[in-house]
Amino acid sequence: MDTNNGSSITDFILLGFSDWPQLEHIISGIVFIFYIVTLVGNTTIILVSNLDSQLHTPMYFFLSNLSFLDLCYATSIIPQMLVNLWGPTKSITYGGCVLQFFFALDLGATECLLLAVMAYDRYAAVCQPLYYTIIMHPQLCQKMVLTAWLGGLGSAFILCSLTLKLPRCGHREVDNFFCEMPALLKMACVYSKVMEAIVFALGVILLLVPLSLILISYAVITQAVMRIKSVARWRKVLNTCGSHLTVVTLFYGTIIYMYMKPQNSTFQDEGKFLTFFYTIVTPTLNPLIYTLRNKDVKSAVKRILWVEKWSSNS
Repeated sequence: MDTNNGSSITDFILLGFSDWPQLEHIISGIVFIFYIVTLVGNTTIILVSNLDSQLHTPMYFFLSNLSFLDLCYATSIIPQMLVNLWGPTKSITYGGCVLQFFFALDLGATECLLLAVMAYDRYAAVCQPLYYTIIMHPQLCQKMVLTAWLGGLGSAFILCSLTLKLPRCGHREVDNFFCEMPALLKMACVYSKVMEAIVFALGVILLLVPLSLILISYAVITQAVMRIKSVARWRKVLNTCGSHLTVVTLFYGTIIYMYMKPQNSTFQDEGKFLTFFYTIVTPTLNPLIYTLRNKDVKSAVKRILWVEKWSSNS
């Protein structure tokens, strides 16, 4: 292996949960179930949002993008994870690791920005209801989503290229179940203050700034909700905003803890289970949170199923 520049085409070893071999079969079963729920739930939201004309609104445009993002995020990680849990080897090619690393960064950063965009949409809907359709016109929604995707792409390119340039000195073992930045940084045989500073700066831009905007939006929304006299509208606002706020709490809470801490400060086992939560559990919970709490989505599913049933009978 070439130890001069830390690059090699040799396979990496994903240690995953090898410290608990007795739990690997249980974990693989849980992950498989979660993946199926992720595929079914997020695909349902995408299809319903596009097929039902009553859901052709900015909120469901953003929600369908979030569901597509979660589908891609889970698919970039879980299949390889299941192969390693079920098979005798726990390896991944260098190219596969780079792709997994890049897409995880890209999609994770995009979700951070997209959740902030969705918070602004909720602010406009609740605090500016008379001007909502004017403020959130289709062109603006498309530009906001495009900005989120491009922001995630740019940050992933920067972090991925800088991380892969760090010398590994022959280290091949990735102490996680997929190629994630904290685990790859631990493989480096040098401590880079510059890299830590860049990670922290991008963490502020992609995590703390969007989260601050989300909290400001909900502070204003809370004031507006307190003035609502209609019980029905008050409940509808709480349902839609509550779903988004729940997703924000689950996603941001774990990812900020992982990425805003100094290198090598997270305990090994703690880091794996936190990563497991925001990479496996959160994409599964997102569609459940939005569909179980959202009467519009449930009604749309019933309408689509009724139309399909009526068409097949006629």
